[in-house]
Amino acid sequence: MARNKGRRRFGWVRTLPSGRVQASYLGPDGKRRNAPNTFATETDADKYLGNVESLIMRDEWTDPLRGRIKFGDYAAVWITERPGLRTRTIELYRWLLNKHINPYLGEVELGKLKTPLIRQWRAERLAVGVSELVLAKCYRLMRAVLNTAVDEDKILARNPCKVRGADKEESPERPVLTVAQVFQLADRMPVRFRAMVLLTTFASLRWGEVTALRRCDIAKDASSVSITRSHVESHTRGLVVGPPKSRAGVRTLTIPTAVRADILSHLEKYTAGAQDALVFTGEQGGALRRPNFNQRVKWTATVAAVGLKGVHFHDLRHSGNTWAAQVGTSTKDLMARMGHNDMRAAIIYQHASSEADQAIADRLSERVDKHRGTSKGNSTKRRKRGAETTTARRVCSRQGARPSLFGYKL
Repeated sequence: MARNKGRRRFGWVRTLPSGRVQASYLGPDGKRRNAPNTFATETDADKYLGNVESLIMRDEWTDPLRGRIKFGDYAAVWITERPGLRTRTIELYRWLLNKHINPYLGEVELGKLKTPLIRQWRAERLAVGVSELVLAKCYRLMRAVLNTAVDEDKILARNPCKVRGADKEESPERPVLTVAQVFQLADRMPVRFRAMVLLTTFASLRWGEVTALRRCDIAKDASSVSITRSHVESHTRGLVVGPPKSRAGVRTLTIPTAVRADILSHLEKYTAGAQDALVFTGEQGGALRRPNFNQRVKWTATVAAVGLKGVHFHDLRHSGNTWAAQVGTSTKDLMARMGHNDMRAAIIYQHASSEADQAIADRLSERVDKHRGTSKGNSTKRRKRGAETTTARRVCSRQGARPSLFGYKL
């Protein structure tokens, strides 16, 4: 029979028949818990209880039983309960979880997820050809899930996602089309999609925004377009109508005068008369789907035919954003046109504008040249005045004139 060693200031220890020492304590929830393992000596057991007491006093204690929850199960519930996630985001998270995370870390208990294990998982996935872009998304998802386990559910004391650089993704630089290339591409598209290419580019619209436009969203003179909703393609629910990607996505944009006639022509020929009729549709009048657009409408083949192979539809928006930055648009105004809450994207476009940067450099050079010209002129004047003063002093010296406060009196 085990011998009870009595009650300490915090917790209890007792010696088992095997000679090992067992420690136990009352958690903040009032439940008694045993240490996860026994100890060789009572001193070791006391050290363990001291550490536990310190964690409880600092409000850093976590329930060891809850730490046995498997990461895959916890992450699945996290995705379901997370507020404000868009349909596409939920589907992306579930795909990342089931494809790249659960087969390797899904069965690991939360309490056993350590930084070296996560680092090893990432290295092995990279070794078999998974891209850094995908793994960065996986890592950020894992970090967000485990942040909740730390901050809200108090299951973990700290987040083990501490792999330096694992959250960074180096996306390849997307091409920026010229105005001539955009019109060349628009002219090669089927006629009913010509205005769609122009409006997407010059109003910096997303695919879901432009395909969800209705007749009532465009001013009668095509001077402006209002973005109030977006199409989201779901694998389980089909095409879903929802809000734009962000709060700033709800916006009204001025359409450049140069392309208004193209928009009005399209509305007259291809858009039904009802105010809620979709502006851009397929041949049968249905809403556009991205896969169909790439293949049936032959976007992929068309961009290749005009020498722009590999250009994505989203690159039209990217080009429009870049042009807006190049004409000196402020960060705030660029954010409003792009439909972004976060200024980081706008700043990236402004930094990416090499033409604007060259213009800044040219203006700075003009200032330097002006400064040099002014300095040179002042230097010449100073040398001239110095020579005149020296001559005057010599003359006065010969004639015995007295110097005055401002020079020599002749």
